[in-house]
Amino acid sequence: MSRTLLERLARRGMTPGLERIRALLARLDHPERAFRVVLVGGTNGKGSTARALARVLQAAGERVGLFTSPHLLDVRERIEVDGAAIAPGALDDLLARLAPHLEASSASYFEALAAAALVHFAEQNVTTAVLEVGLGGRFDAVNAADPALSIVTNIDLDHTDWLGPTLAHVAREKAGILRPGRPALTAATGAGAAFLAAAARARGARLERVAPTHVETHGYGVAFVLDGGAYAAPLMGRHQADNLALAVRAARWLGAGEAAVRAGLAAVRHPGRLEYRSAERLLLDGAHNPAGARSLARALADYFPLIPKTLVFAASGDKDAAAMAAALRPAFARVWLTRYPGPRAAAPAALQRHFPGARVDPDPRRALVRAREERPPGGLVVVAGSLYLLAALARTASEAGAQ
Repeated sequence: MSRTLLERLARRGMTPGLERIRALLARLDHPERAFRVVLVGGTNGKGSTARALARVLQAAGERVGLFTSPHLLDVRERIEVDGAAIAPGALDDLLARLAPHLEASSASYFEALAAAALVHFAEQNVTTAVLEVGLGGRFDAVNAADPALSIVTNIDLDHTDWLGPTLAHVAREKAGILRPGRPALTAATGAGAAFLAAAARARGARLERVAPTHVETHGYGVAFVLDGGAYAAPLMGRHQADNLALAVRAARWLGAGEAAVRAGLAAVRHPGRLEYRSAERLLLDGAHNPAGARSLARALADYFPLIPKTLVFAASGDKDAAAMAAALRPAFARVWLTRYPGPRAAAPAALQRHFPGARVDPDPRRALVRAREERPPGGLVVVAGSLYLLAALARTASEAGAQ
């Protein structure tokens, strides 16, 4: 029942505004008021920051709800309590109970899931809910909650058709999750940080920038220094230091001690974000916009220097494929272009002009198999460009490696 209902809601599309989600939450007796809320927005790094913060708070003895998006394999991944996804039957039952309210409020797919998460968290007696913004911030469904703390990871260009064409437009939308008189954290730099700071002042929010130092790769993770303390976590990529530092500072503000901070960082995982499967010599990374592509290229230079690399790439049609390709091309000896299932995917032929000499196979499973077959000894295959591509391949990657 849950999948049928969600598919029907997905066909409604997306209309900006908080009126529907506020009306829906009112019908549900405001579940978002039953616990402390942290909102996590930004262009990249939202999921890593949210997951790290949730793990630290859990280690500190909190009962933690975590709402993230998108999912890779199952929609249940979006709704967790203390690291456990909502059970299939529980989600079905919950959506069945909510269905009349969802219909009455004309809820969208994302609004329905956000409301379901908030009801689930209230019924599970969570003490803190960490809510990842889906798109933008100002009109995102989770912004109907009233956060004790807001986090904006960074400001870069993405979803410009929805958020606007400049960093100033994007910053304005992201700053929508800030609250007057409430604390807010960011790791944004450059012009994006300046625009965000101006927006925070206009809203009366207390914005603080968090900047880790002495960032180093650490095995297949990252290490950094913050406020004189040294920390490490098993997430690959120097850029993760910014996200993890935000989680550390937020956790401290929320009352977590040093032991919980270290235990939580050690436990954090984020599937599909620089996820290295060493036995298969396979790296999976969403890298769905230019900033993500640049972070992937830096990580490849840090963790896999001098190793021949093959890229299997697909992207959504609304992404800046030219900028993504410019960041990624120098890192790869071979490129396979493909597409993920769905109408948003860019045609491989359209991507080919950004990757001269790339091979094309529109079937992502076959493209991965062929990339593996042609991989030189000791080489690495990287699948990147879209989380939708990773979702299409996640179940078959191990099978392809076994062939």
